[in-house]
Amino acid sequence: MSRLIALPLIAVLSLSACTAPEEAATEAPTTVPAVADVPAAAQPAVLPPVDENNILSIAIASPDHTTLVTAVKAADLVTAIAASGPLTVFAPTNAAFEKLPDGTVEGLLAPDKKTDLANILTYHVSTSAYDETNLKDGQVLGMANGGKVTIHIKDGKLMVNDANVVATIKASNGVIHVIDAVLLPPAK
Repeated sequence: MSRLIALPLIAVLSLSACTAPEEAATEAPTTVPAVADVPAAAQPAVLPPVDENNILSIAIASPDHTTLVTAVKAADLVTAIAASGPLTVFAPTNAAFEKLPDGTVEGLLAPDKKTDLANILTYHVSTSAYDETNLKDGQVLGMANGGKVTIHIKDGKLMVNDANVVATIKASNGVIHVIDAVLLPPAK
């Protein structure tokens, strides 16, 4: 008896999924946010809940961090950066990425370099929230990739390794320190 009900049900469902070409053309297209220059395999399958005040959303909204956002997507770190935290992200600007040798960014965005890219990006993230009042000259911070960075304060200006902190933004899941250079982890 269950087979007798199942077959017509499958047929009805199959036919209802079909539409005539003129009907399909009148439906409104579904808008999906595009991820520029990132291979589909590198894009996360499920996007985290949207919180316009988290580190990722702030970076996405910043015209000075488009390269960083593209790299985060290519390294499949979107969910990690949008997580509840607390996190501190030292966020290089587009200009910081432009200081790297020609072809470096493009090379790191290649799917076969995903592990190297993730290592570099997680060298910019600490799993604690450090605003400027928590950072002291000579302080060493452990980073998400297992490496360490050193905080410097010179003439009242905050630095991480050799990068200048040019702005600090509090986020719902931590702190963003905008920096003027890309931090490169020491060779292992």
